[in-house]
Amino acid sequence: MAAPVLLLLRALRSPVSAASSRFPSLEPVLPPSSCVLSSGWRTPPARTLQLCPALCAGHNKWSKVKHVKGPKDEARGRMFMKFGMMIRIAVKEGGSNPELNLNLAHILEQCRSKNMPKASIDAAIKSAEKAKPASQHMFEARGPGGCLLLVEVLTDNNSRTHQEIKRLLNKNGGMLSDGARHNFQRRGVVVVPGQNITTERALELAIEAGAEDVQETEDEEEKPLLQFLCDVGDLNKVRASLKELGMEVLSAGLEFVPRTHAPLDEDHLDAASILIEALNDCPDVVRVWDNIQAHS
Repeated sequence: MAAPVLLLLRALRSPVSAASSRFPSLEPVLPPSSCVLSSGWRTPPARTLQLCPALCAGHNKWSKVKHVKGPKDEARGRMFMKFGMMIRIAVKEGGSNPELNLNLAHILEQCRSKNMPKASIDAAIKSAEKAKPASQHMFEARGPGGCLLLVEVLTDNNSRTHQEIKRLLNKNGGMLSDGARHNFQRRGVVVVPGQNITTERALELAIEAGAEDVQETEDEEEKPLLQFLCDVGDLNKVRASLKELGMEVLSAGLEFVPRTHAPLDEDHLDAASILIEALNDCPDVVRVWDNIQAHS
């Protein structure tokens, strides 16, 4: 990978000076630094941010592996089922009115961006209101090559789900591992299309919208995306600011972002992909978070 390009925003002060004043103190960069735009003061009022000159090869290679899920109709049906579970969790936590439940509103936005039929969305909300009690859990695990996983589940039988997750991990080169969660940080993530957006413009958008970091990645069709990371409490503000700046928001929600990544070779990458797919096939699993980075 080419050496990262260091960009000084002093040259950009004129168009973003008002926004820059909102950044007296920002969190350290989410590692690895080669794959994020990091924020930190050098010589005020200039901010120094860092971005690799091309898309982060390791992350993109892994995203392509993760998105290869077999027949599209089958993958689409499974995706809608997972969205239904996410809706159920959101309704349980904050009610069925998206105007009063921001988490639900963000999930519904993701559903619409993935072309989930309105009838299916409405049915999922009604079903969530009437669903029998279920508990939400997060399993911490270690996978092939030492990668770390968080497995979010929604279940009405804790013992059954625990045994099934443990079985899937043991069968596919993983194990339960207390402490894995410490490697992840819950962040607000707003995703917008990345086509025709230069590095300089991405930096400007991050500053103007109040985001703390921005990452370049790709979707399952290899289309470029920009992910703006922010504090959980700032998610709605950053989302609204990006829309005001003319950006199409594809999704906005809370995610577990890894603090450090585990670089995997091809064999471990294949094994991790099989494990994660097996976990996602479990009916009780809502989402699987990982800290995997493929060797570029």
